[in-house]
Amino acid sequence: MAMIGYARVSTQDQNLSLQLDALQAAGCKPIYEDRASGAKANRPGLAAAIAYVRDEDVLVVWKLDRLGRSLTHLIDTVTALEARGVGLRSLTEAIDTTTPGGRLIFHVFGALGQFERDLIRERTRAGIAAAASRGRKGGRKPSMNDEKLRRARALLELGLTVREAATRLKVGKTGLYAALAPAVAKCGEANISTPGPGRPH
Repeated sequence: MAMIGYARVSTQDQNLSLQLDALQAAGCKPIYEDRASGAKANRPGLAAAIAYVRDEDVLVVWKLDRLGRSLTHLIDTVTALEARGVGLRSLTEAIDTTTPGGRLIFHVFGALGQFERDLIRERTRAGIAAAASRGRKGGRKPSMNDEKLRRARALLELGLTVREAATRLKVGKTGLYAALAPAVAKCGEANISTPGPGRPH
């Protein structure tokens, strides 16, 4: 059984000395490091540590919050390690998933994580239902509004193409076409956007 260490800086503490000393004293070798905030998803040190560990190895951290960006991420990481026969040990919290007590704690964490996800889904559905009852729909706000549509028509009357008008207004060409569709159906696109000689759409 090998003890592999992992250390990561925190927003408050950018010095790894305390973590490295504790991991070395625990017998960890090698020790992988990340010197970026936990909010960043790209953590090459953690990825390398997870790739290195093998069945019956133990990944050791100074504190649990050094490993996971959130409770959900922590549980997902521990579950993935457990599926490969790899344990997790936290020195500060004295948690060791290679022991029955440590496994029990993470089963409780897993239940709490699922409970948190269920609450988020429930609140999201309730928010959507409440908005719908007030006549509001979810999703992103449309990039086109009446003012932009008025300006687009003015640009088209000056001879600009739909592509050029969309660029001027900083909106998507597809969105502008969709907004102009009712007028196109009535008048024909040739009357709405007639490009100059040799100017491509």
